[in-house]
Amino acid sequence: MEDSCRAAIAAGVTEIAITDHVDHVPADLGFGYYRPEEYLRELDRVRDLFAGELTVLRGMEVDYNDSTIEEVSRFIDTYADEYDFIIGSVHYFSDGAMIFPDYFAGKSLDDVYLPYLDQVERAVETGWFSTIGHLDLPKRYAPLTHRDYDPAQFRERLLPIFDRMIARGIGFEINTSGLRQTPRTSMPAGAIVRWYADRGGKIITTGTDSHAAQTVGAGLPRTLDMLQLCGIESVASFRNRKATLVPIATLQRQPA
Repeated sequence: MEDSCRAAIAAGVTEIAITDHVDHVPADLGFGYYRPEEYLRELDRVRDLFAGELTVLRGMEVDYNDSTIEEVSRFIDTYADEYDFIIGSVHYFSDGAMIFPDYFAGKSLDDVYLPYLDQVERAVETGWFSTIGHLDLPKRYAPLTHRDYDPAQFRERLLPIFDRMIARGIGFEINTSGLRQTPRTSMPAGAIVRWYADRGGKIITTGTDSHAAQTVGAGLPRTLDMLQLCGIESVASFRNRKATLVPIATLQRQPA
């Protein structure tokens, strides 16, 4: 955590939520690793260490999957009040298969994306999460045979999900990791943001999905510019899972 905070300061970031993965699927490599009490103690230590230089928030990224609803519900009931910010992310299909390239074999884009978006919608409907992570994640793992993804194909499926997000006060994340790896675009990119803004959506968060300190803050300036072009003038900051909108203009670096 300390390395990530130092990297954030060097990148010009003023606020960071450290959102370790909370995995409930037994086959996941991270299953059983997350220890909330230890996380909270270390988070509070670095928050105090960097007070005045960086705002450090309590966060977590919780995997949502139809097969683990009971486990996730118990975890949320026990720990949610200890956190400022909770990402809900779908990494697995309802049949338990992880969203990896092998899953695409013999399937159309509809076969992959529509069940994925069904789970995203159910994650929204729980009301457990502050924001939904990497909204069109399958494009990150799509093999060459499925790189013809066009979000316009799923616009009509996304619109009712946006309506549910807006009604519940839940946003979605612009995950910048796609800019530095396949698919070479954020997750999601501008078209989806524009549709959400046109629907009246305002709660957007940004995340670099940094599993190493070296990428903390990567892609954020470009992402803030994209959001403004799509009609989003603020990003959401959370305290005790309540959102405040922060004008993007106050976060952008000014020319020297």
